[in-house]
Amino acid sequence: MKALPPQAPPRFEIRILPNAAEAARAAAEELAAAARDAIANRGVFRVALSGGTTPKRLFDTLSTPRFRRRVDWGRTRVFFVDERCVTPSHERSNYRLAKEHLLDPLRVSPANVFRMEGEGEPRRAAAGYEKLLREEFGGRTPRFDLVLLGLGADGHTASLFPGTKALGEKIRWVAANSVPSQREWRLTLTLTVLNAGRRVVFLVAGRDKARVVSILLAKKPGYRNLPASRISPKRGSLIWTLDEPAAAAL
Repeated sequence: MKALPPQAPPRFEIRILPNAAEAARAAAEELAAAARDAIANRGVFRVALSGGTTPKRLFDTLSTPRFRRRVDWGRTRVFFVDERCVTPSHERSNYRLAKEHLLDPLRVSPANVFRMEGEGEPRRAAAGYEKLLREEFGGRTPRFDLVLLGLGADGHTASLFPGTKALGEKIRWVAANSVPSQREWRLTLTLTVLNAGRRVVFLVAGRDKARVVSILLAKKPGYRNLPASRISPKRGSLIWTLDEPAAAAL
Protein backbone atom coordinates (compact mmCIF):
# COMPACT_ATOMS: atom_id res chain seq x y z
CA MET A 1 0.00 0.00 0.00
CA LYS A 2 1.29 3.44 -0.88
CA ALA A 3 2.25 5.46 2.17
CA LEU A 4 0.14 8.54 2.73
CA PRO A 5 1.83 11.88 3.42
CA PRO A 6 1.74 12.97 7.08
CA GLN A 7 -1.10 15.30 7.97
CA ALA A 8 -0.24 18.91 8.65
CA PRO A 9 -0.08 19.82 12.35
CA PRO A 10 -2.87 21.90 13.90
CA ARG A 11 -2.53 25.60 13.26
CA PHE A 12 -4.07 28.96 14.10
CA GLU A 13 -4.33 31.47 11.28
CA ILE A 14 -5.99 34.79 10.55
CA ARG A 15 -6.44 35.41 6.84
CA ILE A 16 -7.58 38.82 5.63
CA LEU A 17 -8.83 39.07 2.04
CA PRO A 18 -9.77 42.21 0.10
CA ASN A 19 -13.50 41.51 -0.13
CA ALA A 20 -16.23 38.97 0.61
CA ALA A 21 -15.80 37.17 -2.71
CA GLU A 22 -12.08 36.64 -2.12
CA ALA A 23 -12.76 35.48 1.44
CA ALA A 24 -15.23 32.93 0.09
CA ARG A 25 -12.63 31.71 -2.41
CA ALA A 26 -10.05 31.32 0.35
CA ALA A 27 -12.54 29.29 2.40
CA ALA A 28 -13.31 27.18 -0.68
CA GLU A 29 -9.60 26.44 -1.07
CA GLU A 30 -9.45 25.33 2.57
CA LEU A 31 -12.48 23.09 2.14
CA ALA A 32 -11.01 21.52 -0.99
CA ALA A 33 -7.74 20.86 0.85
CA ALA A 34 -9.61 19.33 3.79
CA ALA A 35 -11.55 17.07 1.42
CA ARG A 36 -8.39 15.94 -0.35
CA ASP A 37 -6.63 15.10 2.93
CA ALA A 38 -9.65 13.36 4.46
CA ILE A 39 -10.32 11.18 1.42
CA ALA A 40 -6.63 10.27 1.10
CA ASN A 41 -6.38 9.30 4.76
CA ARG A 42 -9.84 7.95 5.62
CA GLY A 43 -11.66 7.45 2.33
CA VAL A 44 -14.45 9.91 3.17
CA PHE A 45 -14.83 13.64 3.82
CA ARG A 46 -17.24 14.71 6.55
CA VAL A 47 -18.17 18.38 6.66
CA ALA A 48 -20.52 20.36 8.90
CA LEU A 49 -22.05 23.44 7.26
CA SER A 50 -23.50 26.66 8.63
CA GLY A 51 -26.08 28.89 6.98
CA GLY A 52 -26.32 32.61 6.31
CA THR A 53 -25.31 35.19 3.71
CA THR A 54 -21.56 34.62 3.98
CA PRO A 55 -21.72 30.80 3.64
CA LYS A 56 -24.02 31.34 0.65
CA ARG A 57 -21.09 33.00 -1.16
CA LEU A 58 -18.94 30.02 -0.30
CA PHE A 59 -21.55 27.57 -1.61
CA ASP A 60 -21.84 29.52 -4.86
CA THR A 61 -18.06 29.53 -5.18
CA LEU A 62 -17.82 25.78 -4.66
CA SER A 63 -20.41 25.31 -7.40
CA THR A 64 -18.33 27.14 -10.03
CA PRO A 65 -16.35 25.24 -12.68
CA ARG A 66 -13.12 26.24 -10.92
CA PHE A 67 -14.02 24.29 -7.78
CA ARG A 68 -16.70 21.73 -8.59
CA ARG A 69 -14.17 19.06 -9.55
CA ARG A 70 -11.79 19.84 -6.71
CA VAL A 71 -13.97 17.98 -4.21
CA ASP A 72 -15.08 14.36 -4.62
CA TRP A 73 -18.70 14.93 -3.65
CA GLY A 74 -19.46 11.24 -4.11
CA ARG A 75 -17.27 10.56 -1.07
CA THR A 76 -18.44 13.59 0.90
CA ARG A 77 -20.95 13.34 3.72
CA VAL A 78 -22.69 16.62 4.51
CA PHE A 79 -23.94 17.53 7.98
CA PHE A 80 -25.12 20.78 9.55
CA VAL A 81 -23.77 22.89 12.39
CA ASP A 82 -27.18 24.26 13.29
CA GLU A 83 -30.70 24.82 12.07
CA ARG A 84 -33.65 27.06 12.70
CA CYS A 85 -36.81 25.29 13.85
CA VAL A 86 -38.58 25.65 10.52
CA THR A 87 -39.55 23.30 7.71
CA PRO A 88 -36.83 22.34 5.18
CA SER A 89 -38.60 24.40 2.50
CA HIS A 90 -38.77 27.55 4.64
CA GLU A 91 -36.80 30.55 3.36
CA ARG A 92 -34.87 30.70 6.67
CA SER A 93 -33.82 27.05 6.60
CA ASN A 94 -30.07 26.45 6.55
CA TYR A 95 -30.72 23.18 4.76
CA ARG A 96 -32.69 24.92 2.00
CA LEU A 97 -29.87 27.41 1.50
CA ALA A 98 -27.30 24.64 1.13
CA LYS A 99 -29.61 22.61 -1.10
CA GLU A 100 -30.27 25.46 -3.52
CA HIS A 101 -26.74 26.88 -3.69
CA LEU A 102 -24.52 23.82 -3.21
CA LEU A 103 -26.13 20.39 -3.04
CA ASP A 104 -28.44 20.62 -6.06
CA PRO A 105 -25.97 22.46 -8.36
CA LEU A 106 -23.33 19.81 -7.58
CA ARG A 107 -25.85 16.95 -7.70
CA VAL A 108 -24.80 15.68 -4.28
CA SER A 109 -26.66 12.46 -3.55
CA PRO A 110 -29.42 12.90 -0.93
CA ALA A 111 -28.04 9.71 0.66
CA ASN A 112 -24.94 11.71 1.59
CA VAL A 113 -26.80 14.65 3.15
CA PHE A 114 -27.93 14.62 6.79
CA ARG A 115 -30.12 17.54 7.74
CA MET A 116 -31.39 18.56 11.15
CA GLU A 117 -35.16 18.13 11.29
CA GLY A 118 -36.07 21.67 12.26
CA GLU A 119 -39.75 21.04 11.69
CA GLY A 120 -39.90 18.57 14.58
CA GLU A 121 -40.25 19.11 18.32
CA PRO A 122 -36.87 20.70 19.18
CA ARG A 123 -35.67 18.36 21.93
CA ARG A 124 -36.75 15.29 19.99
CA ALA A 125 -35.08 16.60 16.84
CA ALA A 126 -31.84 17.27 18.72
CA ALA A 127 -31.87 13.76 20.19
CA GLY A 128 -32.52 12.30 16.75
CA TYR A 129 -29.55 14.13 15.22
CA GLU A 130 -27.30 13.02 18.06
CA LYS A 131 -28.37 9.42 17.46
CA LEU A 132 -27.48 9.84 13.80
CA LEU A 133 -24.03 11.17 14.75
CA ARG A 134 -23.45 8.27 17.13
CA GLU A 135 -24.16 5.86 14.30
CA GLU A 136 -21.97 7.81 11.85
CA PHE A 137 -18.98 8.05 14.19
CA GLY A 138 -19.29 4.69 15.91
CA GLY A 139 -20.25 6.14 19.27
CA ARG A 140 -17.11 8.27 19.52
CA THR A 141 -17.20 12.06 19.78
CA PRO A 142 -17.79 13.30 16.21
CA ARG A 143 -14.64 14.63 14.61
CA PHE A 144 -15.59 16.44 11.44
CA ASP A 145 -12.90 16.99 8.84
CA LEU A 146 -14.11 20.57 8.44
CA VAL A 147 -16.52 22.66 10.49
CA LEU A 148 -17.72 25.87 8.84
CA LEU A 149 -18.73 28.64 11.25
CA GLY A 150 -20.09 32.14 10.90
CA LEU A 151 -20.12 34.98 13.41
CA GLY A 152 -22.94 37.21 14.56
CA ALA A 153 -22.48 40.84 15.56
CA ASP A 154 -23.40 39.74 19.10
CA GLY A 155 -20.57 37.20 19.14
CA HIS A 156 -22.71 34.12 18.58
CA THR A 157 -21.59 31.25 16.40
CA ALA A 158 -23.53 28.17 15.31
CA SER A 159 -26.74 28.69 17.32
CA LEU A 160 -24.82 29.31 20.52
CA PHE A 161 -26.03 32.75 21.56
CA PRO A 162 -24.84 34.80 24.55
CA GLY A 163 -26.44 33.70 27.80
CA THR A 164 -28.20 30.64 26.35
CA LYS A 165 -28.30 27.26 28.02
CA ALA A 166 -26.58 25.27 25.28
CA LEU A 167 -23.31 27.10 25.97
CA GLY A 168 -22.94 25.13 29.18
CA GLU A 169 -23.80 21.76 27.67
CA LYS A 170 -20.97 19.28 28.29
CA ILE A 171 -22.65 15.91 27.70
CA ARG A 172 -24.93 16.22 24.67
CA TRP A 173 -23.54 16.61 21.17
CA VAL A 174 -26.65 18.33 19.81
CA ALA A 175 -28.82 20.74 21.78
CA ALA A 176 -32.24 22.30 21.39
CA ASN A 177 -31.46 25.88 22.34
CA SER A 178 -34.05 28.48 23.31
CA VAL A 179 -32.87 31.87 22.04
CA PRO A 180 -34.91 34.69 23.64
CA SER A 181 -33.20 37.39 21.56
CA GLN A 182 -34.52 35.68 18.40
CA ARG A 183 -37.81 34.58 19.99
CA GLU A 184 -37.30 31.06 18.72
CA TRP A 185 -35.74 27.66 19.28
CA ARG A 186 -32.67 26.53 17.39
CA LEU A 187 -30.90 23.20 16.95
CA THR A 188 -27.12 23.32 17.30
CA LEU A 189 -24.02 21.23 17.64
CA THR A 190 -22.46 21.83 21.04
CA LEU A 191 -18.96 23.03 21.89
CA THR A 192 -17.87 19.44 22.50
CA VAL A 193 -18.40 18.63 18.82
CA LEU A 194 -17.32 21.96 17.36
CA ASN A 195 -14.01 21.85 19.23
CA ALA A 196 -13.33 18.28 18.08
CA GLY A 197 -13.10 19.33 14.41
CA ARG A 198 -9.92 18.69 12.46
CA ARG A 199 -10.28 22.09 10.79
CA VAL A 200 -12.59 24.77 12.08
CA VAL A 201 -13.04 27.67 9.67
CA PHE A 202 -14.70 30.96 10.57
CA LEU A 203 -15.87 32.82 7.47
CA VAL A 204 -16.73 36.43 8.33
CA ALA A 205 -17.53 39.35 6.03
CA GLY A 206 -18.87 42.87 6.43
CA ARG A 207 -18.09 46.01 8.41
CA ASP A 208 -20.93 45.23 10.83
CA LYS A 209 -18.72 42.41 12.18
CA ALA A 210 -15.60 44.58 12.65
CA ARG A 211 -16.22 45.43 16.30
CA VAL A 212 -16.87 41.88 17.46
CA VAL A 213 -13.97 40.51 15.38
CA SER A 214 -11.67 43.03 17.07
CA ILE A 215 -12.90 42.10 20.56
CA LEU A 216 -12.44 38.39 19.89
CA LEU A 217 -9.11 38.34 18.10
CA ALA A 218 -7.45 41.09 20.15
CA LYS A 219 -8.90 39.54 23.34
CA LYS A 220 -10.29 42.82 24.53
CA PRO A 221 -12.21 43.13 27.82
CA GLY A 222 -15.40 41.09 27.67
CA TYR A 223 -14.27 38.73 24.92
CA ARG A 224 -14.76 35.68 27.13
CA ASN A 225 -18.49 36.52 27.31
CA LEU A 226 -18.83 36.00 23.56
CA PRO A 227 -19.72 32.44 22.51
CA ALA A 228 -17.28 32.47 19.59
CA SER A 229 -14.40 32.86 22.06
CA ARG A 230 -15.09 29.31 23.21
CA ILE A 231 -14.17 27.82 19.86
CA SER A 232 -10.71 26.42 20.49
CA PRO A 233 -10.06 23.01 18.92
CA LYS A 234 -7.45 21.17 20.96
CA ARG A 235 -6.29 18.81 18.22
CA GLY A 236 -7.41 20.72 15.17
CA SER A 237 -6.71 23.89 13.22
CA LEU A 238 -8.60 27.14 13.76
CA ILE A 239 -8.67 29.41 10.72
CA TRP A 240 -10.29 32.85 10.68
CA THR A 241 -11.05 33.98 7.13
CA LEU A 242 -12.07 37.65 7.02
CA ASP A 243 -12.69 40.26 4.40
CA GLU A 244 -11.07 43.69 4.90
CA PRO A 245 -14.28 45.35 6.20
CA ALA A 246 -14.66 42.68 8.90
CA ALA A 247 -10.99 43.10 9.86
CA ALA A 248 -11.09 46.91 9.80
CA ALA A 249 -10.80 47.33 13.60
CA LEU A 250 -7.90 44.93 14.09
